[in-house]
Amino acid sequence: MGAVPGGYDPPVTQEAPTSGASDRRLRFLVVDDTEDIREVMTRMVHRQGHQADEAADGVEAVEALQRDRYDLMLLDLSMPRMTGEEVVRWVQEHPEHAHGVRIVVVSAWAGDKRPLLQELGIHDVLPKPLRRQQLEELITGVLGS
Repeated sequence: MGAVPGGYDPPVTQEAPTSGASDRRLRFLVVDDTEDIREVMTRMVHRQGHQADEAADGVEAVEALQRDRYDLMLLDLSMPRMTGEEVVRWVQEHPEHAHGVRIVVVSAWAGDKRPLLQELGIHDVLPKPLRRQQLEELITGVLGS
């Protein structure tokens, strides 16, 4: 179907991750104390064909994790009541409530905390503002594993 000589067909290759993403819907928990940022990230997740719940801080995140199961948590570090770091520690202490959830820190200031995050087992750190391409790559990686 219109393949370029040599077997390379750019449109099919570029569209493959998006069509694969629609085969399995991921559940996201978007955790950020800034409502606008939460809404933008949630909208990005929905546009990729996945589900997203929101939490305004770490306390709400913990409550959501106790209620529901998630594939991915997009987690801010600096929040009132309970920080992102405290959420990660809670998840480690209560694995029965976070089985299989992949924690991705989304923060403008994560660079300073990278050694601590690695010590906590967090290797996925994305800068704010989160870009569509970064989210697409994250989803493709999760669905491919």
